[in-house]
Amino acid sequence: MTGVHFQDAEGPDGMRIHAIGDVHGRLDLLERMHARIAAELAQNPPREWRIIHLGDYVDRGPDSAGVIEFVAARTRENPRVLALAGNHETKFLAFLASIEQWQQFADFGGRETALSYGVDIGFSTLAGLREGHEKLKRAVPESHMSFLNGLGYSAAFGDFFFCHAGIRPGVPLDEQSTHDLTWIRGEFLNHPGLHPKVIVHGHTPHEEPEVLANRVNVDTRAYASGVLTALVIDGGQKRILQVSDRDQWAPSAPTP
Repeated sequence: MTGVHFQDAEGPDGMRIHAIGDVHGRLDLLERMHARIAAELAQNPPREWRIIHLGDYVDRGPDSAGVIEFVAARTRENPRVLALAGNHETKFLAFLASIEQWQQFADFGGRETALSYGVDIGFSTLAGLREGHEKLKRAVPESHMSFLNGLGYSAAFGDFFFCHAGIRPGVPLDEQSTHDLTWIRGEFLNHPGLHPKVIVHGHTPHEEPEVLANRVNVDTRAYASGVLTALVIDGGQKRILQVSDRDQWAPSAPTP
């Protein structure tokens, strides 16, 4: 069987990678995760590092606007911090572009996203929907729109390929569609074989992170569970890093 097995997979020599799962408006957990990473980098600095956010910054949780502001600022400040698109970002942008996309935005937890911008959309009436849509378009800063429209869909380092949802098995990694990278589930999740690289993804929530031969899923329903998960890759060493809203330790180290 060809492909890379998780046990054998390695990141680039001298580079530590942190791949953070779905945030969904939990700015508190994201700040805690960045502080934890910063503390570890300060205590045991590698030659090089990356932080990769795997998408789904918005919806369901209480502070989508704050999450976007935080991640956008970090990517501007340091090119080592990367941000990929999730399917919730695509639907947020679709709704901002067209009121006709309201149903999926509402179903995905868009009301919480709108509230984080100070807009309470009344989805139950056409008049309320139209008024809320216009208010939300005015409320979202241009800097947030630029960030959302500029999101990448994948990244690759060493034996690992990072994306939001997964890949279509059998299709070369550089030929994956943006739709599959942000939406795929069944064909990818149920595929038993190895891939050209180990796929690190979120999108499909689990109570615990999934570490399998061909993929690692770090979506642990942060918005509901209060647990945000990341995969840390340091050469051939791999480990799970988690922060929780129940943690007592809150480091004060600067965010990278």
